[in-house]
Amino acid sequence: MTTYSRRAPRTLLLALSAAAVASTLSAVPAATAATAVPTLTWEPCASTGGPTDQECAELPVPLDYRYPGGRQLTLAVSRLRSDRPEARRGTLLVIAGGPGSSGVQRLTQKAAALRKEMKGAYDIVSLDPRGVGGSTTASCGLDEGDRDLVTLRSWPAPDGGIADNLARSRRVADACARNGGAVLRSFTTANEVRDIDRFRQALGEEKLSAWGISYGTYVGAVYAQKFPRHTDRWVLDSSGDPDPSRVARGWLANMSAGADSRFPDFAAWAADPAREDAGLRLARRPEDVRAVVLGLAAELDRRPKASDRPGRPLTGNRLRQALQGALYSDSAFPQVARLIQQAQDPAATPVLTPDIAGALSDQVAAVTMGVVCNDVRWPAAPASSYARAVAADRVRYPLTAGMPVNVTPCAFWKGAPVEKPTRITGRGPSNILMVQSLRDPSTPYFGALRMREALGDRARLVTVEHGGHGVYLGNGNACGDREVTRFLTTGVRPGRDTYCAD
Repeated sequence: MTTYSRRAPRTLLLALSAAAVASTLSAVPAATAATAVPTLTWEPCASTGGPTDQECAELPVPLDYRYPGGRQLTLAVSRLRSDRPEARRGTLLVIAGGPGSSGVQRLTQKAAALRKEMKGAYDIVSLDPRGVGGSTTASCGLDEGDRDLVTLRSWPAPDGGIADNLARSRRVADACARNGGAVLRSFTTANEVRDIDRFRQALGEEKLSAWGISYGTYVGAVYAQKFPRHTDRWVLDSSGDPDPSRVARGWLANMSAGADSRFPDFAAWAADPAREDAGLRLARRPEDVRAVVLGLAAELDRRPKASDRPGRPLTGNRLRQALQGALYSDSAFPQVARLIQQAQDPAATPVLTPDIAGALSDQVAAVTMGVVCNDVRWPAAPASSYARAVAADRVRYPLTAGMPVNVTPCAFWKGAPVEKPTRITGRGPSNILMVQSLRDPSTPYFGALRMREALGDRARLVTVEHGGHGVYLGNGNACGDREVTRFLTTGVRPGRDTYCAD
Protein backbone atom coordinates (compact mmCIF):
# COMPACT_ATOMS: atom_id res chain seq x y z
CA MET A 1 0.00 0.00 0.00
CA THR A 2 1.46 3.34 -1.03
CA THR A 3 2.41 5.81 1.68
CA TYR A 4 2.89 9.49 0.94
CA SER A 5 5.31 11.42 3.10
CA ARG A 6 4.10 14.17 5.39
CA ARG A 7 7.02 16.47 4.71
CA ALA A 8 8.87 16.33 1.41
CA PRO A 9 12.26 18.02 0.97
CA ARG A 10 11.99 21.80 0.74
CA THR A 11 13.51 21.91 -2.75
CA LEU A 12 10.91 19.46 -4.02
CA LEU A 13 8.10 21.52 -2.49
CA LEU A 14 9.35 24.67 -4.16
CA ALA A 15 9.42 22.91 -7.49
CA LEU A 16 5.92 21.53 -6.99
CA SER A 17 4.67 24.96 -5.98
CA ALA A 18 5.97 26.64 -9.12
CA ALA A 19 4.72 23.90 -11.41
CA ALA A 20 1.26 23.64 -9.84
CA VAL A 21 0.59 27.37 -9.82
CA ALA A 22 1.91 27.88 -13.34
CA SER A 23 -0.23 25.05 -14.70
CA THR A 24 -3.41 26.77 -13.54
CA LEU A 25 -2.74 30.18 -15.03
CA SER A 26 -2.89 30.40 -18.78
CA ALA A 27 -1.92 34.04 -19.10
CA VAL A 28 0.62 34.52 -16.29
CA PRO A 29 4.25 35.23 -17.09
CA ALA A 30 6.39 32.35 -15.81
CA ALA A 31 8.57 34.70 -13.79
CA THR A 32 5.64 35.72 -11.58
CA ALA A 33 4.28 32.22 -10.92
CA ALA A 34 6.91 30.78 -8.56
CA THR A 35 6.21 31.46 -4.89
CA ALA A 36 7.52 29.86 -1.73
CA VAL A 37 5.39 27.22 -0.08
CA PRO A 38 3.81 28.69 3.08
CA THR A 39 4.59 27.22 6.48
CA LEU A 40 1.60 26.24 8.63
CA THR A 41 1.80 26.95 12.35
CA TRP A 42 -0.62 24.56 14.02
CA GLU A 43 -2.29 25.36 17.33
CA PRO A 44 -4.91 23.49 19.39
CA CYS A 45 -8.47 24.60 18.58
CA ALA A 46 -10.78 22.05 20.21
CA SER A 47 -14.41 23.17 20.42
CA THR A 48 -17.31 21.96 22.54
CA GLY A 49 -18.52 18.62 21.26
CA GLY A 50 -15.60 18.23 18.87
CA PRO A 51 -12.38 16.21 19.03
CA THR A 52 -9.99 17.28 21.77
CA ASP A 53 -6.94 17.09 19.50
CA GLN A 54 -8.18 19.23 16.61
CA GLU A 55 -5.60 21.73 15.39
CA CYS A 56 -5.98 24.93 13.35
CA ALA A 57 -3.68 27.18 11.34
CA GLU A 58 -3.82 30.03 8.85
CA LEU A 59 -2.89 29.57 5.20
CA PRO A 60 -1.93 32.64 3.13
CA VAL A 61 -3.15 32.55 -0.48
CA PRO A 62 -2.87 35.14 -3.27
CA LEU A 63 -5.87 37.34 -3.81
CA ASP A 64 -5.19 36.90 -7.53
CA TYR A 65 -3.10 33.96 -8.71
CA ARG A 66 -2.01 35.98 -11.74
CA TYR A 67 0.00 38.01 -9.25
CA PRO A 68 1.07 35.45 -6.63
CA GLY A 69 3.41 37.88 -4.91
CA GLY A 70 0.71 40.51 -4.47
CA ARG A 71 -1.97 40.94 -1.84
CA GLN A 72 -2.58 37.83 0.27
CA LEU A 73 -5.78 36.54 1.86
CA THR A 74 -5.91 34.20 4.84
CA LEU A 75 -7.71 30.86 4.95
CA ALA A 76 -8.60 29.01 8.14
CA VAL A 77 -7.42 25.40 7.91
CA SER A 78 -7.76 22.52 10.34
CA ARG A 79 -6.49 18.99 10.81
CA LEU A 80 -6.83 15.86 12.88
CA ARG A 81 -3.69 13.76 12.92
CA SER A 82 -4.13 10.04 12.48
CA ASP A 83 -4.83 8.41 15.84
CA ARG A 84 -2.97 5.31 14.61
CA PRO A 85 0.26 6.62 13.04
CA GLU A 86 1.43 3.12 12.16
CA ALA A 87 -1.64 2.71 9.91
CA ARG A 88 -1.41 6.14 8.26
CA ARG A 89 -1.23 6.16 4.46
CA GLY A 90 -1.92 9.80 3.57
CA THR A 91 -4.15 12.84 4.03
CA LEU A 92 -7.91 13.01 3.48
CA LEU A 93 -9.39 16.40 2.59
CA VAL A 94 -13.01 17.15 3.49
CA ILE A 95 -14.49 19.56 0.91
CA ALA A 96 -17.63 21.20 2.27
CA GLY A 97 -20.61 22.25 0.18
CA GLY A 98 -22.50 25.48 -0.22
CA PRO A 99 -21.07 27.63 -1.65
CA GLY A 100 -20.63 29.15 1.77
CA SER A 101 -20.21 26.14 4.06
CA SER A 102 -17.32 25.84 6.52
CA GLY A 103 -14.93 22.96 5.99
CA VAL A 104 -13.46 23.47 9.46
CA GLN A 105 -16.92 23.11 11.00
CA ARG A 106 -17.68 20.08 8.82
CA LEU A 107 -14.48 18.44 9.99
CA THR A 108 -15.42 19.06 13.62
CA GLN A 109 -18.89 17.60 13.09
CA LYS A 110 -17.75 14.47 11.25
CA ALA A 111 -14.49 13.84 13.08
CA ALA A 112 -15.65 10.99 15.31
CA ALA A 113 -17.49 9.17 12.52
CA LEU A 114 -14.62 9.59 10.05
CA ARG A 115 -12.02 8.40 12.53
CA LYS A 116 -14.08 5.33 13.30
CA GLU A 117 -14.35 4.48 9.59
CA MET A 118 -10.79 5.36 8.55
CA LYS A 119 -9.08 3.48 11.41
CA GLY A 120 -6.05 5.72 11.35
CA ALA A 121 -5.46 5.58 7.58
CA TYR A 122 -5.37 9.37 7.24
CA ASP A 123 -4.66 12.70 8.72
CA ILE A 124 -8.01 14.39 8.10
CA VAL A 125 -7.95 18.04 7.03
CA SER A 126 -10.24 20.76 5.75
CA LEU A 127 -10.37 24.49 5.11
CA ASP A 128 -12.80 27.37 5.15
CA PRO A 129 -12.95 28.65 1.57
CA ARG A 130 -12.52 32.36 0.83
CA GLY A 131 -15.40 34.29 2.33
CA VAL A 132 -16.32 31.60 4.87
CA GLY A 133 -15.94 31.25 8.63
CA GLY A 134 -12.43 32.02 9.84
CA SER A 135 -11.08 32.92 6.40
CA THR A 136 -10.94 36.37 4.84
CA THR A 137 -14.51 37.51 4.20
CA ALA A 138 -16.23 40.18 2.14
CA SER A 139 -19.41 42.16 2.64
CA CYS A 140 -22.05 43.44 0.25
CA GLY A 141 -23.62 45.75 2.83
CA LEU A 142 -27.08 44.25 2.40
CA ASP A 143 -30.10 45.20 4.48
CA GLU A 144 -31.42 42.41 6.69
CA GLY A 145 -34.47 41.90 4.48
CA ASP A 146 -32.26 41.12 1.50
CA ARG A 147 -30.30 38.50 3.49
CA ASP A 148 -33.29 36.31 4.32
CA LEU A 149 -33.04 32.86 2.74
CA VAL A 150 -36.57 33.32 1.43
CA THR A 151 -35.50 36.44 -0.47
CA LEU A 152 -32.01 35.33 -1.53
CA ARG A 153 -33.69 32.25 -3.00
CA SER A 154 -36.08 34.48 -5.05
CA TRP A 155 -39.39 32.92 -4.08
CA PRO A 156 -42.05 34.59 -6.27
CA ALA A 157 -45.01 36.51 -4.87
CA PRO A 158 -48.14 34.53 -3.94
CA ASP A 159 -49.63 35.26 -7.36
CA GLY A 160 -46.43 34.25 -9.13
CA GLY A 161 -45.33 37.82 -9.76
CA ILE A 162 -41.59 38.55 -9.85
CA ALA A 163 -41.49 42.37 -9.65
CA ASP A 164 -40.08 42.30 -6.11
CA ASN A 165 -37.54 39.65 -7.12
CA LEU A 166 -36.33 41.77 -10.03
CA ALA A 167 -35.95 44.87 -7.87
CA ARG A 168 -34.18 42.98 -5.11
CA SER A 169 -31.84 41.21 -7.52
CA ARG A 170 -30.76 44.54 -9.01
CA ARG A 171 -30.32 46.03 -5.55
CA VAL A 172 -28.19 43.12 -4.30
CA ALA A 173 -26.01 43.08 -7.41
CA ASP A 174 -25.43 46.82 -7.15
CA ALA A 175 -24.56 46.60 -3.46
CA CYS A 176 -22.11 43.74 -4.02
CA ALA A 177 -20.42 45.64 -6.86
CA ARG A 178 -20.20 48.77 -4.71
CA ASN A 179 -18.99 47.14 -1.48
CA GLY A 180 -17.50 43.73 -2.25
CA GLY A 181 -14.35 44.83 -4.03
CA ALA A 182 -11.59 42.59 -5.31
CA VAL A 183 -12.01 40.13 -2.44
CA LEU A 184 -15.60 39.33 -3.39
CA ARG A 185 -14.62 39.04 -7.06
CA SER A 186 -12.05 36.41 -6.07
CA PHE A 187 -14.72 34.05 -4.69
CA THR A 188 -14.72 31.42 -7.44
CA THR A 189 -14.52 27.66 -7.77
CA ALA A 190 -11.29 28.05 -9.74
CA ASN A 191 -9.66 29.91 -6.87
CA GLU A 192 -10.91 27.41 -4.29
CA VAL A 193 -9.28 24.66 -6.36
CA ARG A 194 -6.00 26.60 -6.48
CA ASP A 195 -6.26 27.26 -2.74
CA ILE A 196 -6.70 23.53 -2.10
CA ASP A 197 -3.56 22.78 -4.08
CA ARG A 198 -1.66 25.43 -2.13
CA PHE A 199 -2.89 23.72 1.05
CA ARG A 200 -1.64 20.40 -0.30
CA GLN A 201 1.80 21.88 -0.87
CA ALA A 202 1.88 23.44 2.60
CA LEU A 203 1.01 20.02 4.07
CA GLY A 204 3.96 18.51 2.25
CA GLU A 205 1.82 15.97 0.40
CA GLU A 206 2.41 14.73 -3.13
CA LYS A 207 -1.24 13.56 -3.30
CA LEU A 208 -4.48 14.11 -1.44
CA SER A 209 -7.49 11.89 -1.00
CA ALA A 210 -10.79 13.74 -0.72
CA TRP A 211 -14.43 13.53 0.27
CA GLY A 212 -16.43 16.30 -1.40
CA ILE A 213 -20.08 16.86 -0.52
CA SER A 214 -22.71 18.71 -2.60
CA TYR A 215 -21.06 21.80 -4.15
CA GLY A 216 -17.85 20.26 -2.85
CA THR A 217 -18.25 17.54 -5.49
CA TYR A 218 -17.93 20.17 -8.21
CA VAL A 219 -14.87 21.64 -6.49
CA GLY A 220 -13.47 18.12 -6.24
CA ALA A 221 -14.21 17.33 -9.88
CA VAL A 222 -12.54 20.55 -11.04
CA TYR A 223 -9.50 19.80 -8.87
CA ALA A 224 -9.27 16.30 -10.35
CA GLN A 225 -9.46 17.85 -13.83
CA LYS A 226 -6.80 20.48 -13.12
CA PHE A 227 -4.46 18.48 -10.88
CA PRO A 228 -5.00 14.80 -11.74
CA ARG A 229 -1.51 13.71 -10.66
CA HIS A 230 -2.15 15.05 -7.16
CA THR A 231 -5.32 13.00 -6.58
CA ASP A 232 -5.23 9.73 -4.67
CA ARG A 233 -8.67 8.35 -3.69
CA TRP A 234 -11.44 10.76 -4.62
CA VAL A 235 -15.06 10.58 -3.36
CA LEU A 236 -17.84 12.75 -4.82
CA ASP A 237 -20.94 12.61 -2.61
CA SER A 238 -24.18 14.10 -4.03
CA SER A 239 -23.10 15.56 -7.36
CA GLY A 240 -24.77 18.08 -9.63
CA ASP A 241 -24.67 18.45 -13.40
CA PRO A 242 -21.23 19.88 -14.30
CA ASP A 243 -22.46 21.55 -17.53
CA PRO A 244 -19.92 24.41 -17.89
CA SER A 245 -22.41 26.67 -19.65
CA ARG A 246 -24.75 26.69 -16.64
CA VAL A 247 -22.95 25.51 -13.48
CA ALA A 248 -24.90 26.83 -10.45
CA ARG A 249 -27.74 28.15 -12.60
CA GLY A 250 -28.39 24.57 -13.69
CA TRP A 251 -28.11 23.22 -10.15
CA LEU A 252 -30.69 25.71 -8.93
CA ALA A 253 -33.11 24.98 -11.77
CA ASN A 254 -32.83 21.23 -11.13
CA MET A 255 -34.10 21.64 -7.57
CA SER A 256 -37.71 21.75 -8.81
CA ALA A 257 -37.57 18.15 -10.01
CA GLY A 258 -35.38 17.18 -7.06
CA ALA A 259 -37.92 18.28 -4.47
CA ASP A 260 -40.71 16.59 -6.41
CA SER A 261 -38.88 13.25 -6.46
CA ARG A 262 -38.07 13.43 -2.75
CA PHE A 263 -41.45 14.58 -1.39
CA PRO A 264 -43.09 11.10 -1.46
CA ASP A 265 -40.61 10.00 1.22
CA PHE A 266 -41.84 12.77 3.50
CA ALA A 267 -45.45 12.04 2.61
CA ALA A 268 -45.08 8.37 3.54
CA TRP A 269 -43.43 9.33 6.83
CA ALA A 270 -46.06 11.97 7.66
CA ALA A 271 -48.98 9.60 6.99
CA ASP A 272 -47.54 6.72 8.99
CA PRO A 273 -49.72 5.83 12.02
CA ALA A 274 -46.47 5.82 14.03
CA ARG A 275 -46.59 9.64 13.87
CA GLU A 276 -49.92 9.74 15.70
CA ASP A 277 -48.70 9.70 19.30
CA ALA A 278 -46.28 12.57 18.67
CA GLY A 279 -49.02 14.63 17.00
CA LEU A 280 -47.11 14.73 13.71
CA ARG A 281 -49.37 12.71 11.46
CA LEU A 282 -50.53 15.04 8.68
CA ALA A 283 -52.91 12.77 6.75
CA ARG A 284 -54.30 9.24 6.73
CA ARG A 285 -52.81 8.39 3.35
CA PRO A 286 -49.45 9.42 1.82
CA GLU A 287 -51.18 10.65 -1.33
CA ASP A 288 -53.09 13.22 0.72
CA VAL A 289 -50.07 14.91 2.33
CA ARG A 290 -49.23 16.97 -0.75
CA ALA A 291 -52.68 18.57 -0.74
CA VAL A 292 -52.31 19.39 2.95
CA VAL A 293 -48.98 21.14 2.41
CA LEU A 294 -49.98 22.99 -0.76
CA GLY A 295 -53.29 24.05 0.73
CA LEU A 296 -51.64 25.38 3.87
CA ALA A 297 -49.01 27.27 1.88
CA ALA A 298 -51.75 28.92 -0.19
CA GLU A 299 -53.63 29.87 2.97
CA LEU A 300 -50.46 31.40 4.46
CA ASP A 301 -49.95 33.32 1.21
CA ARG A 302 -53.30 34.96 1.85
CA ARG A 303 -53.02 35.26 5.62
CA PRO A 304 -49.54 34.92 7.14
CA LYS A 305 -49.52 33.70 10.72
CA ALA A 306 -47.58 35.32 13.56
CA SER A 307 -44.65 33.13 14.65
CA ASP A 308 -42.36 32.90 17.66
CA ARG A 309 -40.12 35.51 15.98
CA PRO A 310 -41.55 39.05 16.25
CA GLY A 311 -41.84 40.72 12.88
CA ARG A 312 -41.22 37.44 11.05
CA PRO A 313 -44.58 35.81 10.31
CA LEU A 314 -44.93 32.35 8.82
CA THR A 315 -45.77 33.01 5.17
CA GLY A 316 -46.45 30.55 2.40
CA ASN A 317 -42.93 31.00 1.07
CA ARG A 318 -41.36 30.53 4.49
CA LEU A 319 -43.24 27.25 4.79
CA ARG A 320 -42.11 26.20 1.30
CA GLN A 321 -38.50 27.03 2.15
CA ALA A 322 -38.69 25.12 5.43
CA LEU A 323 -40.03 22.09 3.58
CA GLN A 324 -37.36 22.33 0.91
CA GLY A 325 -34.67 22.33 3.59
CA ALA A 326 -36.27 19.47 5.53
CA LEU A 327 -36.20 17.23 2.46
CA TYR A 328 -32.40 17.06 2.77
CA SER A 329 -32.60 14.55 5.63
CA ASP A 330 -35.18 12.27 7.24
CA SER A 331 -34.00 13.61 10.59
CA ALA A 332 -35.53 17.00 9.72
CA PHE A 333 -39.00 15.60 8.97
CA PRO A 334 -40.31 16.02 12.55
CA GLN A 335 -39.52 19.72 12.78
CA VAL A 336 -41.27 20.64 9.54
CA ALA A 337 -44.27 18.39 10.35
CA ARG A 338 -44.53 20.13 13.71
CA LEU A 339 -44.41 23.52 11.97
CA ILE A 340 -47.25 22.44 9.66
CA GLN A 341 -49.35 21.27 12.60
CA GLN A 342 -48.73 24.51 14.48
CA ALA A 343 -49.68 26.55 11.43
CA GLN A 344 -52.98 24.67 11.15
CA ASP A 345 -53.83 25.04 14.84
CA PRO A 346 -55.60 28.38 15.56
CA ALA A 347 -54.38 28.27 19.14
CA ALA A 348 -50.72 27.51 18.38
CA THR A 349 -47.81 29.83 17.60
CA PRO A 350 -45.56 28.37 14.89
CA VAL A 351 -41.93 27.92 15.96
CA LEU A 352 -39.84 28.70 12.89
CA THR A 353 -37.18 26.21 11.86
CA PRO A 354 -33.60 27.54 12.06
CA ASP A 355 -33.23 28.10 8.31
CA ILE A 356 -36.17 30.51 8.19
CA ALA A 357 -35.92 32.00 11.68
CA GLY A 358 -33.42 34.75 10.86
CA ALA A 359 -31.38 36.42 8.18
CA LEU A 360 -28.00 35.21 6.98
CA SER A 361 -25.00 37.28 7.97
CA ASP A 362 -23.82 39.77 5.37
CA GLN A 363 -20.62 37.76 4.92
CA VAL A 364 -22.46 34.49 4.29
CA ALA A 365 -24.85 36.18 1.87
CA ALA A 366 -21.89 37.69 0.01
CA VAL A 367 -20.01 34.42 -0.51
CA THR A 368 -23.21 32.51 -1.33
CA MET A 369 -24.01 34.91 -4.15
CA GLY A 370 -20.40 35.68 -5.05
CA VAL A 371 -19.31 32.20 -6.09
CA VAL A 372 -22.39 31.33 -8.14
CA CYS A 373 -22.37 34.71 -9.90
CA ASN A 374 -18.60 34.87 -10.47
CA ASP A 375 -18.25 31.36 -11.88
CA VAL A 376 -20.26 31.82 -15.08
CA ARG A 377 -22.20 34.52 -16.87
CA TRP A 378 -25.94 34.30 -16.20
CA PRO A 379 -28.27 35.45 -18.96
CA ALA A 380 -29.55 39.00 -18.62
CA ALA A 381 -32.86 37.84 -20.01
CA PRO A 382 -35.81 40.23 -20.15
CA ALA A 383 -38.22 40.19 -17.25
CA SER A 384 -40.86 38.59 -19.44
CA SER A 385 -38.60 35.57 -20.01
CA TYR A 386 -38.16 34.97 -16.29
CA ALA A 387 -41.88 35.50 -15.71
CA ARG A 388 -42.74 32.84 -18.30
CA ALA A 389 -40.24 30.38 -16.83
CA VAL A 390 -41.64 30.92 -13.32
CA ALA A 391 -45.24 30.51 -14.50
CA ALA A 392 -44.46 27.21 -16.23
CA ASP A 393 -42.40 25.83 -13.35
CA ARG A 394 -45.09 26.69 -10.79
CA VAL A 395 -47.58 24.57 -12.69
CA ARG A 396 -45.26 21.63 -13.17
CA TYR A 397 -43.64 21.71 -9.72
CA PRO A 398 -45.96 23.47 -7.25
CA LEU A 399 -43.87 22.48 -4.21
CA THR A 400 -41.14 24.91 -5.27
CA ALA A 401 -43.53 27.45 -6.81
CA GLY A 402 -41.18 28.68 -9.55
CA MET A 403 -38.31 29.68 -7.24
CA PRO A 404 -35.58 27.54 -8.88
CA VAL A 405 -35.95 29.25 -12.29
CA ASN A 406 -36.59 32.77 -11.03
CA VAL A 407 -34.30 35.78 -11.51
CA THR A 408 -31.32 36.14 -9.14
CA PRO A 409 -28.73 38.88 -8.56
CA CYS A 410 -26.47 37.02 -11.00
CA ALA A 411 -28.59 38.34 -13.86
CA PHE A 412 -27.39 41.86 -12.97
CA TRP A 413 -23.89 41.00 -11.71
CA LYS A 414 -21.25 43.56 -12.60
CA GLY A 415 -18.27 42.38 -14.60
CA ALA A 416 -17.83 39.26 -16.69
CA PRO A 417 -16.41 36.11 -15.08
CA VAL A 418 -12.61 36.22 -15.10
CA GLU A 419 -12.33 32.62 -16.32
CA LYS A 420 -14.39 30.11 -18.20
CA PRO A 421 -15.74 27.22 -16.11
CA THR A 422 -13.81 23.98 -16.34
CA ARG A 423 -15.21 21.23 -18.55
CA ILE A 424 -15.12 17.92 -16.68
CA THR A 425 -13.84 15.07 -18.85
CA GLY A 426 -12.75 11.44 -18.64
CA ARG A 427 -9.06 12.33 -18.98
CA GLY A 428 -7.07 11.34 -15.91
CA PRO A 429 -6.61 8.45 -13.49
CA SER A 430 -9.52 6.14 -12.73
CA ASN A 431 -9.65 6.89 -9.01
CA ILE A 432 -13.05 8.52 -8.41
CA LEU A 433 -15.99 7.00 -6.53
CA MET A 434 -19.35 8.75 -6.78
CA VAL A 435 -22.11 8.04 -4.25
CA GLN A 436 -25.59 9.37 -4.86
CA SER A 437 -29.06 9.16 -3.36
CA LEU A 438 -31.72 8.13 -5.84
CA ARG A 439 -34.05 10.87 -4.54
CA ASP A 440 -31.95 13.92 -3.79
CA PRO A 441 -33.88 17.22 -3.42
CA SER A 442 -30.88 19.44 -4.13
CA THR A 443 -28.68 17.57 -6.61
CA PRO A 444 -31.15 15.20 -8.25
CA TYR A 445 -30.09 11.87 -9.66
CA PHE A 446 -30.35 12.87 -13.31
CA GLY A 447 -27.79 15.63 -12.72
CA ALA A 448 -25.42 13.19 -11.03
CA LEU A 449 -25.71 10.91 -14.05
CA ARG A 450 -24.38 13.78 -16.17
CA MET A 451 -21.38 14.08 -13.88
CA ARG A 452 -20.92 10.32 -14.16
CA GLU A 453 -21.10 10.52 -17.96
CA ALA A 454 -18.59 13.38 -18.06
CA LEU A 455 -16.07 11.48 -15.93
CA GLY A 456 -16.31 8.34 -18.06
CA ASP A 457 -14.03 5.50 -16.98
CA ARG A 458 -12.43 7.69 -14.31
CA ALA A 459 -15.39 7.03 -12.00
CA ARG A 460 -17.69 4.39 -10.57
CA LEU A 461 -21.15 5.29 -9.26
CA VAL A 462 -22.79 3.83 -6.15
CA THR A 463 -26.54 4.55 -6.31
CA VAL A 464 -28.28 4.45 -2.94
CA GLU A 465 -32.00 3.61 -2.78
CA HIS A 466 -32.78 6.39 -0.35
CA GLY A 467 -33.83 10.00 -0.21
CA GLY A 468 -31.86 12.98 1.02
CA HIS A 469 -28.79 15.07 0.30
CA GLY A 470 -25.36 13.92 1.44
CA VAL A 471 -25.02 10.15 1.57
CA TYR A 472 -21.81 9.10 3.31
CA LEU A 473 -22.11 9.09 7.11
CA GLY A 474 -25.26 11.13 6.71
CA ASN A 475 -28.44 9.37 5.61
CA GLY A 476 -28.02 5.98 7.20
CA ASN A 477 -27.43 3.58 4.33
CA ALA A 478 -24.99 0.94 5.54
CA CYS A 479 -24.24 -0.38 2.05
CA GLY A 480 -23.35 3.07 0.69
CA ASP A 481 -21.22 3.86 3.74
CA ARG A 482 -19.46 0.52 3.40
CA GLU A 483 -18.54 1.11 -0.26
CA VAL A 484 -17.06 4.54 0.47
CA THR A 485 -15.14 3.35 3.52
CA ARG A 486 -13.75 0.36 1.62
CA PHE A 487 -12.55 2.57 -1.21
CA LEU A 488 -10.89 5.14 1.06
CA THR A 489 -9.22 2.54 3.28
CA THR A 490 -8.29 -0.14 0.71
CA GLY A 491 -8.52 1.53 -2.69
CA VAL A 492 -11.04 -1.06 -3.88
CA ARG A 493 -14.02 0.22 -5.88
CA PRO A 494 -16.88 -1.75 -7.41
CA GLY A 495 -15.86 -3.14 -10.78
CA ARG A 496 -18.83 -1.38 -12.32
CA ASP A 497 -21.56 1.04 -11.26
CA THR A 498 -23.52 -0.53 -8.43
CA TYR A 499 -26.72 -0.21 -6.43
CA CYS A 500 -27.38 -0.20 -2.69
CA ALA A 501 -30.87 -1.09 -1.45
CA ASP A 502 -32.28 0.90 1.46
